[in-house]
Amino acid sequence: MMNFLVKTIANAGALAVAIWLLHDITLTGDSTGNKALTLIIVALLFGLVNFLVKPVVKLLTLPLFILTLGLITLVVNALMLLLTSWLADTFDLSFHVEGFWTAVLGGLIISIVSWALNVVLPEKD
Repeated sequence: MMNFLVKTIANAGALAVAIWLLHDITLTGDSTGNKALTLIIVALLFGLVNFLVKPVVKLLTLPLFILTLGLITLVVNALMLLLTSWLADTFDLSFHVEGFWTAVLGGLIISIVSWALNVVLPEKD
């Protein structure tokens, strides 16, 4: 349970950095508390998408992973971020990613920051 909480906090932190750095990734809200709650919910949604959908997409695109020596990972991460944005819109959350190239850059930022936060934060079950 603690590991799940740590990963969710890392996802939320990584999403916050991407929102801060890229003006085409937006999180709006009335108050700071509302924004923080929305960010946590989006982080949970992003973690769920990465847990359920990403392995299937990676399996289906395995030949492209081999052909591009793993660079297709950037595209897969961008698609997962766009799917999260679409789901957030479906659930009426105020999180939006504008465009594919923004999603590619956002996915790269989220991957780097999430990796760094997972190194720093404790990993206990």
